[in-house]
Amino acid sequence: MIALIIGMLTSLIITLVGTPMLIRLVHRLHYGQYIRQDGPQSHLVKRGTPTLGGVVINFAILLGWGASALYRYLRSGDVPSWSAVLVLFAMFSMGVLGFIDDFAKVRKKQNEGLTVGGKFIGQFIFATIYAVLALIIPTKSGLPSAQPGMSFIEKPFFSFDFAGRAVAIILFVIWVNFLMTAWTNAVNLTDGLDGLAAGSSMISFTGFGIIAFWESYHIKGGDHGGYSYAVSDPLDLTIIAVCAAVACFGFLWYNSNPASIFMGDTGSLALGGLFAALSIATHTEFLAVIMGGLYVMEALSDVIQVGYFKMTHKRVFKMAPIHHHFELLGWTETKVVVRFWMIELIFVLIALTIFYGDWVTRSGLLFS
Repeated sequence: MIALIIGMLTSLIITLVGTPMLIRLVHRLHYGQYIRQDGPQSHLVKRGTPTLGGVVINFAILLGWGASALYRYLRSGDVPSWSAVLVLFAMFSMGVLGFIDDFAKVRKKQNEGLTVGGKFIGQFIFATIYAVLALIIPTKSGLPSAQPGMSFIEKPFFSFDFAGRAVAIILFVIWVNFLMTAWTNAVNLTDGLDGLAAGSSMISFTGFGIIAFWESYHIKGGDHGGYSYAVSDPLDLTIIAVCAAVACFGFLWYNSNPASIFMGDTGSLALGGLFAALSIATHTEFLAVIMGGLYVMEALSDVIQVGYFKMTHKRVFKMAPIHHHFELLGWTETKVVVRFWMIELIFVLIALTIFYGDWVTRSGLLFS
């Protein structure tokens, strides 16, 4: 518990202290955000707002977990787990890709950074490295960092091992690439209003922290009653998830409307990569669809809008992603953000209820 508190406090302090320092630096370098011209006209006043805020979020999570890991090492000699290192690699590598994209935007002085192809190649390389290492690197607990299959909660309902180990690795690489691409793009689309992505990410990572903490108390081989989970180092995953939630909380102080800084792709891609990696590491890839329900809603609205327009040359929404639709209906930006936070909180509560209900059922306690 002390390690968890150390991680939380470190992440919070770094975001609260580091963000205003970054704001001053970005102002000095004139690295401001360029606003899409086809967006709501009310957003044009945001042109020039400092971006690259995701740099602070990334380092707050990394250093928060690092401070916690150092405390545990000095106290009892515990070394960092590979599961945690790989999850952080997924986050940081996607953050680096986002940073390159953000930097290209400010250098070009427009709202277009990396090409779609360039971003896809980067995501493919990093996601593939993560997927392969998560399967082949042994963990100190002996439990897998990742399972070659698709899971709703814990055990895969569809295993990739049906055709041998080599094919299982290939299928898992494809699956991880899909998850990384889907979640990074979904969080990126959500990052369209002041505080929307930061606040909803704070809520979703809190949910992951609760799940990982529960798994750590009911780990396979432990002495707690009820169903046990074959998850590698869930306490490390808890600390990472909570550090992410706290980092988003601290960043929200400066990112709430009117935003003093944007997280940019540096933040949104990193948070999306972390969300995907945590779903894989906690073996909850499909439960994560509910946990990140707001991200799914945002992404689907964009897919529906583009697909329907291509077929009919008509629009389903006034503008996509869907948060812009409600803005154009007359909702203030703050109202949209707060209500969308509430929607994400409902999704997380539903996911946690399902998770706990699954544990009760598998523990044989439903009718006891």
